Amino acid sequence: MAAPKRGKAPRHFADMTPEERIEAVTALGEKPFRAKQLANHYFTHLTADPEDMTDLPKASRDHLVSQLFPELLTKVRTMEADGGTTVKTLWHLHDKVKVESVLMRYTNRSTLCVSSQVGCGMACPFCATGQLGLTRNLSTAEIVEQIRLAAKSLADGEIPGGPTRLNNLVFMGMGEPMANYKAVMGTVRQAIAPTPDGLGMSARNITVSTVGLVPAMNKLAKEGIPVTLALSLHAPDDELRSDLVPINTRWSVDEVLDAARNYFEVTGRRVSIEYALIRDMNDHAWRADLLGEKLTARGQGWVHVNPIPLNPTPGSIWTASDPAVEDEFVARLRGHGIPTTIRDTRGSDIDGACGQLAAEEAS
Repeated sequence: MAAPKRGKAPRHFADMTPEERIEAVTALGEKPFRAKQLANHYFTHLTADPEDMTDLPKASRDHLVSQLFPELLTKVRTMEADGGTTVKTLWHLHDKVKVESVLMRYTNRSTLCVSSQVGCGMACPFCATGQLGLTRNLSTAEIVEQIRLAAKSLADGEIPGGPTRLNNLVFMGMGEPMANYKAVMGTVRQAIAPTPDGLGMSARNITVSTVGLVPAMNKLAKEGIPVTLALSLHAPDDELRSDLVPINTRWSVDEVLDAARNYFEVTGRRVSIEYALIRDMNDHAWRADLLGEKLTARGQGWVHVNPIPLNPTPGSIWTASDPAVEDEFVARLRGHGIPTTIRDTRGSDIDGACGQLAAEEAS
């Protein structure tokens, strides 16, 4: 049997605007109000199963679901950590390529980390996904489906702690979100649209990360949607950052920090700086000082730094910083008046860094 053609996912209800949904439903010979019924099932009740849609005639619902809700994600395997409150899922897409999402439930909130691309083209050497290379972009609906399925598992009480809602969304899974700008923003719009037209999430609870694609960062600032911007910096000096984050040769440290500051100016939203601490590579005290100086030079109160203990990939030369070195790095940044919080590395015992499961499956 020939392998399925890699490429665009079939068009799905979640790819459409409310107006396009009405057009799609009427084109299938149904009344326009069926679009709202379908949206209510999908976004409010989190189901695409025709058996659940009892307010539609059986023939209509089977026809509509078969045409408008193609199966985009198939669960391949899950791994659990933290007593089942961290769940990493490996998905096959329609063309058998693989992506991952990670659902984390905390005492007072729940967060889903989604993938926006199959692999990644940014080639950061310490990142599992970066080593896979880029296969293709995900469609809006392929990203929305990751969110819907996670929200449904929480609503159905599948995660320990009883039924709950999905509160937070972070675009920090596989891929560079800003390199798939249209689909990522399409997803954000679906996520924040009030039910039943969308998932009814708060834009302030959505974080979009980037390694520093400056034009896209500036474009995001003009969207008028107050998501949090997270900049994956990993080094304050161009010499090292160009090795760790190759796109730095296109947009320098100062250029990406200027774009991050601009995002704050336009939106009033504090920017997060993500900094993976790598032993003897970027964790020197002088680099913490340099980062502190560069951030304070652009003002106060606009930024927050998240140092992340590196989650090493199997066989990698890269490893996490010594705890004492990590503490010194944080102390230096705080000494510059920069709010700094070590990122919780839940799921490290299940290859929590995105791309590790997919890489393992591919090997």
